[in-house]
Amino acid sequence: MSWIRVFFVMMVGLGSVAMGQAAVEPTSQNRDMGHPAKRAMTFQDLMAMKRVSDPQVSPGGKWVLFSVTDVSLAGNTKVNHLWVVPLQPTSENPDMGHPVVERQITFSTGESFGRFSPDGQFVSYTGAPMKDDPYSRITIATWDEKTGTIGMGRTLQAVSGDADGAVWSPDNKRFLFTTQVYPECSDKAKWSEEDACDKAKDEAADKSPVKAQLFTGLLYRHWNAFTGQKRTHVIVADFSLAGPNPRDLTPKSVVGDAETPTFSLGGPLGYAWAPDGKEIAYVTNLDTVPAASTNNDVFTLRLDEAGARPVKVSTSLGSDDGPAYSPDGRWLAFRSQARAGYESDRFRLMVFDRQAKTIRELMPKFDRWVDEFVWAGDSQALYFASGVSGSEQVFSIGLSGNELNLRTFVDSRGEWGEFAELNISHDGTFLVSSRSTVANPTELFLTSFVVDRDLNIDTVDAVGADGQAHKPEAGTYESAEYGIYKTTQLTRINRDALGAFKIYGGGDASSPFRVYDVGKHEGQPMESFTFLGDEGTKVQGFVVKPPNFDPKKKYPVKFLIHGGPQGAWGDAWSYRWNPELMAASGYVVVMVNPRGSTGYGQAFIDGVNGDWGGKAYVDLMKGLDAAEMQFPFIDKDRECALGASYGGFMANWMLTHTNRFKCIVTHDGMYNPAAAYGDTEEMWFNEWEFRRAGEKEPGQPWRYASLPADQDPFRKWSPMLSIQNAKTPTLVIHSQKDYRLDVSEGFQLFTALQRLGVPSEMLYFPDEGHWVTKPQNAELWNKTVSDWCDKWTHTNAYAGVK
Repeated sequence: MSWIRVFFVMMVGLGSVAMGQAAVEPTSQNRDMGHPAKRAMTFQDLMAMKRVSDPQVSPGGKWVLFSVTDVSLAGNTKVNHLWVVPLQPTSENPDMGHPVVERQITFSTGESFGRFSPDGQFVSYTGAPMKDDPYSRITIATWDEKTGTIGMGRTLQAVSGDADGAVWSPDNKRFLFTTQVYPECSDKAKWSEEDACDKAKDEAADKSPVKAQLFTGLLYRHWNAFTGQKRTHVIVADFSLAGPNPRDLTPKSVVGDAETPTFSLGGPLGYAWAPDGKEIAYVTNLDTVPAASTNNDVFTLRLDEAGARPVKVSTSLGSDDGPAYSPDGRWLAFRSQARAGYESDRFRLMVFDRQAKTIRELMPKFDRWVDEFVWAGDSQALYFASGVSGSEQVFSIGLSGNELNLRTFVDSRGEWGEFAELNISHDGTFLVSSRSTVANPTELFLTSFVVDRDLNIDTVDAVGADGQAHKPEAGTYESAEYGIYKTTQLTRINRDALGAFKIYGGGDASSPFRVYDVGKHEGQPMESFTFLGDEGTKVQGFVVKPPNFDPKKKYPVKFLIHGGPQGAWGDAWSYRWNPELMAASGYVVVMVNPRGSTGYGQAFIDGVNGDWGGKAYVDLMKGLDAAEMQFPFIDKDRECALGASYGGFMANWMLTHTNRFKCIVTHDGMYNPAAAYGDTEEMWFNEWEFRRAGEKEPGQPWRYASLPADQDPFRKWSPMLSIQNAKTPTLVIHSQKDYRLDVSEGFQLFTALQRLGVPSEMLYFPDEGHWVTKPQNAELWNKTVSDWCDKWTHTNAYAGVK
């Protein structure tokens, strides 16, 4: 029988409320908890924060190596460096953070993707281009485990192009990395010949005054750049005094014109070593039209056997990715989606038995996505992260026979936040990960796998991120056991930055979203609420209040609509659409996770397919209605709707189907679905999302042209065809290099609004893509959006202005 264990994690050194103690509620006497009055958060504060990512545990178990991105608003730059933090308390840092002990260890033009060699003697990393070298280079430096410092390094110069993503072989003798090559050069007998061919072609292209490109197939541009003639390949190199001797493992004769590994935006690494160092696994898509296919497959390749050819391991018609060998070498795990062409199908966890040559899904009844995973040190379990009702939780699944042992790790008050970047220690006794909440940017945490016997819970229901008690689902994981694991905060890199301002005020200590107090700034939880959406389906929403909140006052609203549509709002930090910053200027922020949102089961996600302006729109409108009824401090006569990507489409849909908002902000949104089909790049997305219900053929405008409009999803869900109804003042934002949703979508909308006489402005970025990433551009974005909302809700500088 399948069974579930739920393990509660006690947060140590976080400033949180201990079990059995009452929360201290701010009063007029202790409003600032002993701290002087603080100002509201600003955009400059957001940019001043250090961005933590990519933790790696040293083989000796004493240190965590991680990346920190520093943003310079004045310099309009983002620069990444490597830092370390000790894992064990010392006399100087007995509780892992007083004083702050993390420190920077690299100081050049930018360093990222730091990785320890398995023997703990070296650290590899990717260095940013320098004045005398235009390429990113892999550097291997010595590592001192005792002092946590790096020494002299050697840089890989054998590649005439950018090199990145170095991963060590288990025997320390070789490493994998990626670079871009010309496919026609990749079948050369020696790397020196292949590299010379690549270099000659690059130089010829640079010298030629003709910059025209001849396209012979689709996916000629992707996200924010034209694809060009070069493709990413996986390379193996020696770590030897004799030289690196690189070898292209994925030449044209093997992968054709394919990117290898397949491009993945924020997904898992697409290549891995087997424990014996003699085999690798990698991901590529060999379908003839990659723009219309999600069929990424996992292949294995024996490195030292003459004439060895790649072997396809995965069998799904959907995407397979993230290969990872078990430490004992018996298993190869990977993620898999079942349905072809659907990028938002359920990510399942699969294991391939390398001896029996069989594949099985570990959790066929687990109705959530496996976002990332790592193997336990004993190869008997895997740890994975999954989105659940506005949180990102950590689970483990055992491999003992046919029995599934699913565990979830939460803290003693039912809190999660967003856990990510899971990294298991080499001895398998603890997990290091990143964690953020809506109130705190990402920091690093250590979770011990030793049960804390000091705390005792006899019987308790697991508390979900929606604040509700949940029992295991009948027929899936029927019984439960409970224990306590300790989680220790390792870094407090933004402690001083957070201490300078107040990101929200007041407080309801009973809310399920509480602060882990990195900066000891005054806190109020983000509040969760639920309501019945379209067809009576339960839907979750969230409310964030402004600083110095007074429940007796009325506040204007920023109603945020997430993108995707397969995305979700929740208890997580953001450096782009940050709910706390949105609220800081005196607004209540309302967010709803409508049909299509992740974390509520696959059927909920699928509910938006072919129905973009249907159930999701009703969910959003009913969610705002519910917030207005539940939170009397909301001024329903001063509400603005803001959305990006799919949220931009929905903002356009609201613009043409309701007049309840005082203003609308639509960022990179779809306006004319039929036109958007022809100028996007990932064809699989539009062909799935605008396919008629029940059909298996791809959704294409010409296939539906002869049908009535209500039977053609491209016309049925077209804001353009209802634009004559638009009356709400609208700010249109779009960027020239957005190839997911072409800038023409924004131009079309703005043109129509101007001709209709609807108050409107357009903010155009010639140098941005789907996201606004340059610091000064982001500053302008924030200022323009804030001013637009203030103007039409008569807030701040526009208070009293008619």
